[in-house]
Amino acid sequence: MAKLGKRTTAAREAFAGKSDVTVAEAVALVKDNAKAKFDETIEIAVVLGVDPRHADQMVRGTIALPNGTGKTMRVAVFARGDKADEAKAAGADIVGAEDLMETVQSGKIEFDRCIATPDMMPIVGRLGKVLGPRNLMPNPKIGTVTMDVKAAVEAAKGGEVQFKVEKAGVVHAGLGKASFTAAKLEENVLAFVGAVQKAKPAGSKGTYMKKISLTSTMGPSVTLNVDNATGN
Repeated sequence: MAKLGKRTTAAREAFAGKSDVTVAEAVALVKDNAKAKFDETIEIAVVLGVDPRHADQMVRGTIALPNGTGKTMRVAVFARGDKADEAKAAGADIVGAEDLMETVQSGKIEFDRCIATPDMMPIVGRLGKVLGPRNLMPNPKIGTVTMDVKAAVEAAKGGEVQFKVEKAGVVHAGLGKASFTAAKLEENVLAFVGAVQKAKPAGSKGTYMKKISLTSTMGPSVTLNVDNATGN
């Protein structure tokens, strides 16, 4: 068995016996033990009592975190003409049409968010098998298929987070960096949990939020008290 490093051992000891804690306690614990040589991302995982195989139990949405994510978001936009110019002026990193489709088809995906004008969807639709599994497929329900390209690009660049429940009923997201103050991280956690709560689908039966956990890129995770996180 590999010998654990001092940092890992210390973190595990700090987390030992800690569970069902408040948001403030979880943030403090995760932040204090994020001691890698880079600025670790603070990540949340929410286990939901839904079966996303059923359309009426799908959970997805967006949330503009009050303090951003601390991540530089690379944005690609499928658009032509004036809308392409609008996207570039708004700060999009990559703008194109058929040429961008060919780039994506070749396996070169150098962006974190994909936006498209409605007229581009016949082209973008061909990329479903590539963009879909990466949660990058533009969708009008979350504002990434839109004529208001400027607003969509600015929202993405400003720290907007998209979320979508996975097959196992889990929603994941990065909510900031370990260098953020505890207060800012707490605000982001509460905002994200609130957004997932509001996205509760009509087909959800029984307990909706089963478990919430917080971790850093290289650290252990801790479970939060669901009632405390949701304000119940």
